[in-house]
Amino acid sequence: MKNQKVIDVYHGLVVKFKELISEHEIDHDDYQNLVNWMDQLGKSGEIPLFMDVFFETHALQEMYKNVKGTEPTILGPYYIEKAPEIQNPGVMPQRQDEPGDVLFFSGSVKDVDGNPLANTKIDMWQADANGEYSHFAEGIPNGNLRCVFYTDENGNFEVQTRVPGNYSIPADGPSGQFLKWINHHANRPAHLHLLLKPENGDKLVTQIYFEGDPYLENDVAQGVRGTLITKLEKQEDPNVMMEKGLNKPYYTAHLDFELRLQDTPHLIKQLDYNR
Repeated sequence: MKNQKVIDVYHGLVVKFKELISEHEIDHDDYQNLVNWMDQLGKSGEIPLFMDVFFETHALQEMYKNVKGTEPTILGPYYIEKAPEIQNPGVMPQRQDEPGDVLFFSGSVKDVDGNPLANTKIDMWQADANGEYSHFAEGIPNGNLRCVFYTDENGNFEVQTRVPGNYSIPADGPSGQFLKWINHHANRPAHLHLLLKPENGDKLVTQIYFEGDPYLENDVAQGVRGTLITKLEKQEDPNVMMEKGLNKPYYTAHLDFELRLQDTPHLIKQLDYNR
């Protein structure tokens, strides 16, 4: 079946490709090297990784450049549907001996006019303190540090989890070779993933980053937005620790979100995200 958008994009791509060939004096050997590298990229199964790291953030910036609300950022390759549902406030599923410092992450969800959005569905996932994700790393139970919950009647939430670690994307395949060519490291700053869906409105995929992370300024995936950076506050008061049922210091972090109540184009329309 004819798809006019595909036709238009293809013709536009050909025009830009010709301009690049002329501007950068690309010869046939260069072109053949590109074909061979793309062949390896496909055979390795790294096409989603490559697109996620090197292109998705630019697509999102262009799609949302004139749209109000909290900035979106990349979905990433580690999203898993049907995470365990928890209460709000609640504790993220984790191992009994989960490594890392305890973190209480809280926030509010409102529309762009400042009205609280009760019963907003929030899907949250993260790497552990060692930078590894459940379902993708050996030795970590499925569902670990993954959950779904809903905002309260005032649009607020709080989740007890662990401070995530930063990590390196896979760098031993074609994507790693590309990083060597452009002289860039493979590291991402520590972050939390959130996928928010209000009862009547647009989904938001975003990530939360923390002040002081060494990779904020040069994230390999270029996913960091200044408005998505928050501060880890260390809590050491024994009375406060006791109130939380803890016997050692912990951290808190907070960020507020503004969601659009109308559909706008983005990259995850295909996700089945009904309650």
